[in-house]
Amino acid sequence: MTSVLDLAPVVPVVVIEDPADAVPLARALVAGGLPAIEVTLRTPGALDAIRAVGEEVPGAVVGAGTVIAPEQVTASVGAGARFLVSPGWTDVLLAAMRASGVPFLPGVSTTSEVVALLERGVREMKFFPAQAAGGTAYLRSLSGPLPQARFCPTGGIGPDSAPEYLALPNVGCVGGSWMLPAEAVAARDWARIEALARAAAGLSAGARCR
Repeated sequence: MTSVLDLAPVVPVVVIEDPADAVPLARALVAGGLPAIEVTLRTPGALDAIRAVGEEVPGAVVGAGTVIAPEQVTASVGAGARFLVSPGWTDVLLAAMRASGVPFLPGVSTTSEVVALLERGVREMKFFPAQAAGGTAYLRSLSGPLPQARFCPTGGIGPDSAPEYLALPNVGCVGGSWMLPAEAVAARDWARIEALARAAAGLSAGARCR
């Protein structure tokens, strides 16, 4: 599979409260140009949502987020997750993700964590919580001494700040949920979500042409 970082400029971070919403929501995101969809394991129906999207939404590349334990790795891949995202990592969790056979983005927020992952042969990472951990200034500082590391920053990013991240040489994509406003999901306003997804998918070209 193409690197998760290269599928689209934005990876929607989705919290599914009602598994029945998973398929129409994913269809709206894919139609808007955001095929990589991270379903977080924060709700009881998350695995059912991953399974449904994988089976019923052509073009979707569904992954599992908030993966923090080896058993979640197994369950997520069993449900059809095609990539894994963690907020942080340990050697035990990293070993499980590596053994899963699917791409993974372990979370980092410090230079030492980045170096430790590079030491273990991992070059693609989630930077979390992006805004709180130093934002674009921090990532720009890392690009000099550690140019081989690539990031998907997530946490506190919105449509106004996303282009600043996407303009950095060590950022492949950003994660966010601004294209999924709670009121639109509650109203099942999939047309609005598709429109917001399309706007998010269009951020990359403008950011990188500066």
